[in-house]
Amino acid sequence: MRKGSLAGDIMKTLNAAVVGFGFMGRTHTYAYRTIPLYYRDLPYRINLRAVCSGTYSNAQRAADELGFEYALRTADEVFADDSIDIVNICTPNHLHYDQLKKAIDKGKHIYCDKPLAANAAQAAEIAALAMKKGITAQVAFNYRFLPATIRARQLIEEGRIGKPICFRAAYLHSGSVDPKKPAGWKLMKEFGGGVIADLGSHVVDLIYHLLGEYSEVSADSTILYFERPGKSGEIIRIEAEDAFVMMARMKNGCKGTIEASKIATGMDDELRFEIHGDAGAVRFNLMQPNYLEYFSTGDADTPYGGDSGFKRIACVQRYESPAGSLPSPKNSIGWLRGHVHSLYKFTECVNSGIQAAPSFQEGAYVQTVLEATGSSASSGKWTAV
Repeated sequence: MRKGSLAGDIMKTLNAAVVGFGFMGRTHTYAYRTIPLYYRDLPYRINLRAVCSGTYSNAQRAADELGFEYALRTADEVFADDSIDIVNICTPNHLHYDQLKKAIDKGKHIYCDKPLAANAAQAAEIAALAMKKGITAQVAFNYRFLPATIRARQLIEEGRIGKPICFRAAYLHSGSVDPKKPAGWKLMKEFGGGVIADLGSHVVDLIYHLLGEYSEVSADSTILYFERPGKSGEIIRIEAEDAFVMMARMKNGCKGTIEASKIATGMDDELRFEIHGDAGAVRFNLMQPNYLEYFSTGDADTPYGGDSGFKRIACVQRYESPAGSLPSPKNSIGWLRGHVHSLYKFTECVNSGIQAAPSFQEGAYVQTVLEATGSSASSGKWTAV
């Protein structure tokens, strides 16, 4: 890795590249650019080395406007660049497999958008290759990295809700309700589209993160409009699902429901969960990201209700040090902050030469659950994970 200097000290520089510069490419770039603002006295530098996109003009614009040293025309050029330490894969799902294999072969550390690959077999192969190569690799399950979800995991692990009994979780959007809206790649099966892979991967991972492994699932899915306009206005056939709902049995005996939809009229970005145990419960809604709600059966309900009821824990931006210098831990949090903390934890692991979490192995496991979900939706039967 290239060396730099700061205040006379030698400091490691992590040279990062972004492959695919659409919405997620811009999100990851924002995170890289702002990590030094959120986390003071980092023992390493992050340098935006290179960027490539579907079109070279888009990559050049990203380099000009956002501080990348240069633009490259193809992902292969990024992987062949020996000066690049970290590669962020932000391309459509169907491209991940080949790009990840090439990046691993070149020994790059990798931060990959979810889902890891197009199917479980590909994901398992990628995870095994990454482990064998010894690189640091992480899947961008950014909702694990909000203070409220971090606190929810702590409460569950501490036994504060007792034995988990049941749960319900959902990730709801309304972006596909309009039949006249041109279909992007996330509505095209051949590109790895569909809400199971898109929103479903996040909510399936979050329940996995909080409650452990799945045992079996029973799912149903919906395509609202079988025909939609394409980007050029032509009518195209839609085969990717707009919504799914499933029942899940977990290996710890907990049972619950998971739903994801892009046809939930009136919703913006509503990721929510409730987990009920025999001693308490937790619940969270991404549209109220500053708070985790917690209920304890140990609170007296007399007189007149006593102290019983759900209590809002003000998680806000109360990350552990070295976070918290900007903004104040008491300032309200936003969607991008989880991405920043996720990428910060990844670069910390790269700098330290250790594995990151959620690892590619965890990403491959989530892919197995997603595949079981799709299989159950097609067969109408309970499917083992």
